[in-house]
Amino acid sequence: MTAPSTIPPGGATTDNPTFAAMAGWAAWQRAGLYALIGLLLLAITRVVADTSELTSSGTTGAALRLGVPILLAALGGIYSERSGIINIGLEGMMVLGTWFGAWGAWEFGIWWGVALGLLGGAIGGLVHAIATVTFGVDHIISGVAINILGAGIARYLSVITYTSGTGGGANQSPPINQDIPTVTVPFLAGGDLFGWQSPDLFGWLEEQGWFLVSDVGGILKGLTWNVSLFTVLALALVPFTWWLLWRTAFGLRLRSCGENPEAAESLGVPVYRMKYAAVSLSGAMAGLGGAYLALVASNLYREGQTGGRGFIGLAAMIFGNWNPFGAAGGAGLFGFTDALQLRSDAAIQALLLFVAMLSAVLALRAWFVLRKPISTAVLAATSVGFLVWYIVSDEVPRQFVTFTPYVVTLLVLAFATQRLRPPAWNGRVYRKGEAH
Repeated sequence: MTAPSTIPPGGATTDNPTFAAMAGWAAWQRAGLYALIGLLLLAITRVVADTSELTSSGTTGAALRLGVPILLAALGGIYSERSGIINIGLEGMMVLGTWFGAWGAWEFGIWWGVALGLLGGAIGGLVHAIATVTFGVDHIISGVAINILGAGIARYLSVITYTSGTGGGANQSPPINQDIPTVTVPFLAGGDLFGWQSPDLFGWLEEQGWFLVSDVGGILKGLTWNVSLFTVLALALVPFTWWLLWRTAFGLRLRSCGENPEAAESLGVPVYRMKYAAVSLSGAMAGLGGAYLALVASNLYREGQTGGRGFIGLAAMIFGNWNPFGAAGGAGLFGFTDALQLRSDAAIQALLLFVAMLSAVLALRAWFVLRKPISTAVLAATSVGFLVWYIVSDEVPRQFVTFTPYVVTLLVLAFATQRLRPPAWNGRVYRKGEAH
């Protein structure tokens, strides 16, 4: 008798006992395996290409700073879409967060700027909720309107607030003279301990140049050295969001509104109120992302400061399958590629080799696990193409790094659609009592 095949994550059948065992792994175990494979490929790339910037503490620290606003926007998208409301207005809510964050810090103090940035984004989310939940406006139309309104309101407020003599103007605020404190972990990253400079373990490991070990040391040094308290707060929101949505009654009710609001209504869930709360929280997260741009990434509000990060946050949310930890991985990918183009031309060249090896690993997975010959062929061709590009080229245009995250997102959508499942009621207009 033939043993029944096992269904591994992704939906394909295989009789391989290794993959059968992996099918029973928890999500965090599989995520850890993928992270280890990615780190191993980065270490190999660093050695072959002879460029330390790929895994240096400087690159990691820059990636962290660049990824946090995207992460906060992605978390905002998760709150909204888990309740069934598509929120492409995250960009406009981030704009409101940048303006109110900078104004609050300039007028009242740096932490007031954080609070008012959150509040500004939440007001944008509330407007989106009124339009979509109460009046049944199409979610996309409402989101586009929020993006237009956000930019317009910020411009108008700048004109009437930053008059001559304030140091600001129609397209930017006055400089903010306060900084959010930073923290460096003692003994691990050389932080100060009661006036004594402690040892720097991760920095020492990074300097040794050892395979994989020094790469880990460089990455951990970047995550523990000179980190803004705002960054710590943003990172803490990832496990908090997961706990709130998947381990509390509030989260269960919110997610039920995105899966089947009619059934939720029949069980006494206040669907309208839950959607209002979710979309307002969504705006608050985006507003925090905007405040981060004004208070940490720079020291003022500037028109166009968000640079489309609200839309990139949506891509990170999809990349992460509407899960906070997955969204954090997507935001890290975008932040990493942004950091590379600021750090080193050699690292950009080495990225070609990394993409070639990553495509080869994905091709093997598509063949042995998913049993998809077409996907295998496309990924193998991609691997060969990038490898040839790496061998024959001397330098790579910086624009390549800029669009790499978008290409990765498209690849995820193309080859991992069986893993991606948005909430069932996402984007649909709900009217109380219609099911009865």
